Amino acid sequence: MHPPDRFTCEEVFARLDDYLDRELTAEEMRLVHAHLDTCAACASEHQFEATVLTGVKDKLRRLSVPSDLMARISARIAAERPGRGGLAASPSQ
Repeated sequence: MHPPDRFTCEEVFARLDDYLDRELTAEEMRLVHAHLDTCAACASEHQFEATVLTGVKDKLRRLSVPSDLMARISARIAAERPGRGGLAASPSQ
């Protein structure tokens, strides 16, 4: 069986998030890109999702967090790890 030479709208839609995150293989990236070049509906969906993703990233960059947040999170995780002086998970978890 030969690999596909193009993707359908359904195949592109299923891969759109990974395409935006650049998590597809080089061949899948090529096939999605080729489809987006020829399908207005999928290109529109891609543009919408890319705009949303950019907006979320921009807003996250503007958030300020306490400078010691990472240290507090790490300490809390270490304190709750079983076998390291922390709390053991209950059997029901």
